[in-house]
Amino acid sequence: MRHPDFPSTLAVPPAWEASLCLGFAARGERTALVERRHRGPLLVQKPLYPEGGICHAVILHPPAGIAGGDSLQIDLVAGAGAHAVVATPGATKWYKSLGREAAQRVTLTLEAGARLDWLPQENIVFDDAHARLATTVTVAPGASAIGWDAVVLGRQASGETWSRGTLHMDTRIALAGGRRALWIESAQLEAGSALRHAPAGLDGLNVMGTLWAVGEGATPALAEALAQTLPYRADLRAGVTRLEQDGQPMLLLRVLGARMEAVRELLVRAWGLLREPMHGVPARPLRLWAT
Repeated sequence: MRHPDFPSTLAVPPAWEASLCLGFAARGERTALVERRHRGPLLVQKPLYPEGGICHAVILHPPAGIAGGDSLQIDLVAGAGAHAVVATPGATKWYKSLGREAAQRVTLTLEAGARLDWLPQENIVFDDAHARLATTVTVAPGASAIGWDAVVLGRQASGETWSRGTLHMDTRIALAGGRRALWIESAQLEAGSALRHAPAGLDGLNVMGTLWAVGEGATPALAEALAQTLPYRADLRAGVTRLEQDGQPMLLLRVLGARMEAVRELLVRAWGLLREPMHGVPARPLRLWAT
């Protein structure tokens, strides 16, 4: 059995292949989790309703980390008029890969009028990990989505640096039926890359965060209001950009920091500012964040 922090280097452990399919649907004034199919160690807890009719779901990965050769697939559909909040209970750990790539692929689909808050906790990339994260978001007209991803290079709490390994991050956000994607990013980072210390790259900072907000509420005024709250200093910096394609706007927030705690606090604060303009619902911090 794998130790949660120190996978064996004496033998190549078996790889996990896991998938989880979630479907949310509006049922009167309440959103219900109407589909939950899984294969392998990916599960979802019983839905909760701390905000009345909004469905909160927590995705669990019992192995607690992703090792070389592992492949995780998460597919989520928010049906017309549904509103779901999806989170994870803790950080996702990307273990030393023993030369093999590990991958997680997330596909989020929102039908007309749906709303989604995609709020996973951070990814911690261990030394000598080879990680690939891919996220695809498709938003129908009238729907709105806010989501984020954050990555910590190395186990900061243990004093570990990320001196070997690779990180691939592929993200695509599109309007359903649109001619072109709203945003596409494909990034490859090697532990020894000069970009890690270049002023035009990570500038020596080991925590990265990205927040995206898609929907009609992503106005220039909202972008300006968010920009006024963002820091730009040596250990924490952020900037926001407004994009639009085929009449569909989105906001893109990028964050670099020295410590995950500060980056997480910034992302949560930004979500709190964006949620009501984007979804029409006031922000309410998740109970998970207080544990």
